[in-house]
Amino acid sequence: MEVLGDPWAMLVLRDVMFGNRRHFRELLAGSEEGIATNILSSRLRLLAEAGLLTRQDARRGQRAAYSLTEAGIQVLPIMVALGSWGLAHRAGERRLRVRAEVLRDGGPELINQFMDELRHLHLGIPTPDPHAQRASERLRSAHEAAMRNSSDPVEPHSHTATGAGSEPRNVDKGPDGRR
Repeated sequence: MEVLGDPWAMLVLRDVMFGNRRHFRELLAGSEEGIATNILSSRLRLLAEAGLLTRQDARRGQRAAYSLTEAGIQVLPIMVALGSWGLAHRAGERRLRVRAEVLRDGGPELINQFMDELRHLHLGIPTPDPHAQRASERLRSAHEAAMRNSSDPVEPHSHTATGAGSEPRNVDKGPDGRR
């Protein structure tokens, strides 16, 4: 619970899962919340120690790569539940609600498909149906469509957009509003 209760750790897991960011610099540069290097470093270490990520040590001239473990992949349904709660109880921008709506509306079948895709990407396990549309492609397409259509705020209970709910954006403060 200590790991999953840490907002920065959840955001790092989100970026590994949904953004397929596997290297420190990708996670740092792609952070919408403006995570500091020391925070990112400590959360990657925490997630690896907790068994949610593995770190492939880099050889000279290469970058270390992070991968989800099976335990890390199994956090996805928790993230979906949190995103669904956010859709029902928090307003937010359409672009931030896309994933949550698509995953909520896709139900267990889509969640399981996405978990299978993550197992393939991170653990090398073949997907059950390699010819099926990838869950990540459905999520990406929905996000792109939402970005084209509007960036207006959405009230709770709205079913007109998709994403993970309202996310923190203050660079100087952590996701919990504290420094």
